[in-house]
Parts: sequence; C-alpha cells; structure tokens
Amino acid sequence: MKKQLPWAKKQDNHHRKVRIVRKRNKRPGLPPGTLVYTGPPRTDKVRISVLDFDENTVEESEPETPEDCYDFRDKSTISWINVDGLHDVKIIEKLGNHFGFHPLVMEDLLNTNQRPKIEDYGDYIFIVLRMIRYEKDELKDEQITLIVGDAFVISFQEDIGDVFDPIRDRIRKGRGRVRKMGADYLAYCLIDSLVDYYFTILEKFGDQMEQLEEDITVNPKASILKRIHELKRELMFLRKTLWPTREVLHNFQEIESKLVTKTTAIYLRDVYDHSIQIIDAIETYRDMLASMVDIYLSNMSHRMNEVMKVLTVIATIFIPLTFVVGVYGMNFDYMPELRWKYGYFMIWGVMIAASLIMMAYFKWKKWL
Repeated sequence: MKKQLPWAKKQDNHHRKVRIVRKRNKRPGLPPGTLVYTGPPRTDKVRISVLDFDENTVEESEPETPEDCYDFRDKSTISWINVDGLHDVKIIEKLGNHFGFHPLVMEDLLNTNQRPKIEDYGDYIFIVLRMIRYEKDELKDEQITLIVGDAFVISFQEDIGDVFDPIRDRIRKGRGRVRKMGADYLAYCLIDSLVDYYFTILEKFGDQMEQLEEDITVNPKASILKRIHELKRELMFLRKTLWPTREVLHNFQEIESKLVTKTTAIYLRDVYDHSIQIIDAIETYRDMLASMVDIYLSNMSHRMNEVMKVLTVIATIFIPLTFVVGVYGMNFDYMPELRWKYGYFMIWGVMIAASLIMMAYFKWKKWL
C-alpha cells in the first residue's frame, strides 16, 4: 500500500476549510471612497520593502514610513514597493495620495473581499488577484493588489509571506529578463508566480486524490466520503477564483495602454494559457471526485451485499436444523426415536450431514 503523506495525515485529524464567501466587516451605506479595512483585526506593524533596480544595479531597503517611499515615484529605475499589511489605513492613504491613486482604488484596495479584476486609470493599472498557497499544510487565501505605473509596481498584501521569493532572487542575482525590462514585465513576473503556484496546489490535490482512490478500493470508510466533499469544496473555491483571474489576464494582454509593451503582452498570453490549463485540470479533478463518490457508494453497496449473502447462507443452513430440532422438541408421548439408544447421535448426524450438503451445494453454485 502506498505510504500516506505527512500533510495528509494531519488533515485526517484537522481538516482545513476554506470560506467560499467571506464575511463583510464594512458597514453598508458609507459614501464612495471611504477608506475602511475589511479584513480580520490585526495589531502588528505594517512592513514595507523596496527593490529598486535597473540592468546594472539593484538596491534593497525597508522604509520605516510611507514618506520614505515618495522618491521612488519619479526615479528612472524600476521600483517594486511591497506592502505587507492593510490594517493601517493611514499608511495606505499616504501612499495613495502621493502616487495619485483614485479614492475608489484605495477603497477597493482595503476591501479584501474583492473579485479579481483589472482597471486602467491612464497613469497606472489597478489589478486585484487572489493568492492561494499552502501554509503549515493548510490552504490560505489572500488578496493581492498590484498597481502598475510607468516605472514602479506597488503590491499590497494582507499578511507577511508570499510566493514571490523566486522573483526577488532573480532581481538580486540579475537572472532572466526582469532587470532588463520595464514595470509591466515585473508585474507579469508577479502574476506568473501567482498562477504557477496553482500548479503546486493541484499537484497536492492529485496526491490526495490518488491516496483516496486507494483507500476507497482497500478500505472504504465514512471519513473518506467526508474528505471527498471537502476536496470538492476546495476545488469549487479554486474554480471560483480562477475564472475571474482568467478574465483579468485576458484583459491585461489586450489592454490598450502605454504602460504595457507588445513584448510583455506576449508573455501575458502565456500566463493566460496557463490559467486555462489550470481550469481544465480543476474540472478534471471535479469529475474524478464525482466518480469517486459513485465508486465509494458502489463499494459500500457491494460490501453490504456480501454481508447479506453470508447472513442469508447461514440463515438458510439453520432452517432445516431448526425444523429437525423443532420436531423432536415436541412433547408427544408416542415418538419412537425419543427412546431409541442412538437417537441423539442420529439427530446430530442428520443435522451435520444436512449442513455439509447445503454448504457443498452453495459452493457448487458459487454462492460462497
């Protein structure tokens, strides 16, 4: 039997659950442009990190205040400003006002329940995506907002930790094209990293489904059916996230903006193709899970039929035995065999012979 994966063992005790719809923390009726953070309450400090680079140089820093980021707006180099944490509204407001963000952009940025979308504001492009990744063997969903300017990309995340470390490493070591291209190519790299991580998630789904298939065949249990429904729920969530993401990628490659070059549009088409592949894989997995439910129910029905067959055979064997015992259990005075010296042994012989004959017959009929 295949060895169960460590992370799968943990899920047997504590199954993760992804919310399809998040709760809204924003009070309805507020005027447009009101800056209200709608995510979970947090008290830690917002962390800002900057990678400023061109083809020959790269500088990395962690500004203490949003004012320290103001100079990156008009620099000739490419600047990637990453903000971890949206709960400090004042920091978001200061950055937004200096870089000229529309009030509705800042409002959507703080609303962590946004559907993936893309909007062109002329001087910058506003992109909302979902980052789904594994953290401590649990599926974590987080909103990622990208604002792409002429020479800068500002990314906003809900929490510390992301899937962008390979991009940072490529920038630091000068690998690939990222330091030779513009801000639009940097945005492509970030989006490509988000989309590619879905393949990692699907690989783990594939491992779980392979284990489930074996468990269903070897030892179908009620807990397996529960896990199948949990996987179906998670795949539904992935599909719900990927469909609008595909629209974003399609619109990004077709957008008529001075900020997106034709060279970058070609790479964006590649990411768009990846998103279609992921959606196809999700649909395939959903069909496989549906067939697993049918297999599980079929196996359980087969096992029940096997049990009922054995019980029926046992009951059938005892029918003539019960008849014999019942006959000789009657209290009549004139029953010759009752006073016969070998009557007891004869009855036993008859019952054993009847049982063996019936079992041989059932075996011949392949009922056993």
